[in-house]
Amino acid sequence: MTPIVPIAVTGMGAISAIGNNVTENFRSLVDSKHGIAPIRQLDTWHRERLLAGEIHMDNAELYDRLQLSREAAYTRSTLLALMATKEAIETAAFKPGDGYRTGLISATTVGGMDATERYYDDYLVSEKNRSFIQTHPCGYAAEQMGKYFGVSDFITTISTACSSAANAIMLGARMIRAGQLDRAIVGGTDCLSRFTINGFNSLMIYTDGHCKPFDENRNGLNLGEAAAYLVLEAPEVARKRMKSPIAYLTGYGNANDAFHQTASSDNGEGAYLAMRRALEVSGLNPRDIDYVNAHGTATPNNDLAEGNALLRIYGSASAIPPFSSTKAFTGHTLAAAGAIEAVFSILALQHQVVFPNLNFSQPIASLGIVPQTALTEQRIDHVLSNSFGFGGNCSTLLFSKDHD
Repeated sequence: MTPIVPIAVTGMGAISAIGNNVTENFRSLVDSKHGIAPIRQLDTWHRERLLAGEIHMDNAELYDRLQLSREAAYTRSTLLALMATKEAIETAAFKPGDGYRTGLISATTVGGMDATERYYDDYLVSEKNRSFIQTHPCGYAAEQMGKYFGVSDFITTISTACSSAANAIMLGARMIRAGQLDRAIVGGTDCLSRFTINGFNSLMIYTDGHCKPFDENRNGLNLGEAAAYLVLEAPEVARKRMKSPIAYLTGYGNANDAFHQTASSDNGEGAYLAMRRALEVSGLNPRDIDYVNAHGTATPNNDLAEGNALLRIYGSASAIPPFSSTKAFTGHTLAAAGAIEAVFSILALQHQVVFPNLNFSQPIASLGIVPQTALTEQRIDHVLSNSFGFGGNCSTLLFSKDHD
């Protein structure tokens, strides 16, 4: 197939357990400083029992930083999204309403669940917090974001489990390619909630320690909260604005193996098809990829499936380029994962480094693949970033340093 015209990435913003902005996130990655610790902020029975990647700012501080009225109803997921989007818009150096058709595509799975958990009983007896009822649906956050930033040309929400943000980025790129938008603010956000922690724990895939992506003795994930957004623009728009892109989105792919509601097929069919499609769209070959930012949740099923998919793409363990999962830094941030790791992929391109896969000690016996375990400087022109979700929804993004 004919490769797509690369989409310019002109801005990015991120907030996670390892940093309140892109620079802080990068410094933690370089210093191998993870953000996984006993749960302390979320009101849950698992407080101080399970480990998670919490952002060390409470909602009150987020309200103040965003100059929002404390009387307005904003959930934590929305507050985090506003923080990351604000940084992305500032680094892209534009103002909505500048004459270019600007869309907002946001991803979330938690939506307003944190507020619903906190105030549900109050709704029945008091009007004090009833304004939060409207914040429960996933799509409400994007509407609030659009009003906050003055974006109204196109607003939508994507919720496809852990591939949500990757699909938001992909949709933004496709709309720009189709001439429906000049620019798209794309990404995802999810805060921690009792609903998700209890859910993953009930599936028996929440580890009682620190997660170990791609390790033979891995036994589950740590959840985390985060938000990250990119600004995508048509290359000609970036040129007219005299804005140098920080990277290019050169490929993307989505596939669904429809294998199981929560498990991936052992041979990684969906992951394999998503990666193959992203390579086809970009016009690149597997050997052109310098770094793979793996989904790597550290669950027995996911890492086996993704590992097998990589072996199918590359043919042998020795042919796989340096790869690592960064989820041992941030925790698995669910709908935000594809966006926070898109930011990390672009940081790898900008700084020419491969980030370490923490907590690894022994390869998975049936695979024999070994992730990068130390920060490594090397030439990186192309990065493949994987995001795989429940229901078999698998997505891959391909970022490049240059557009040629």
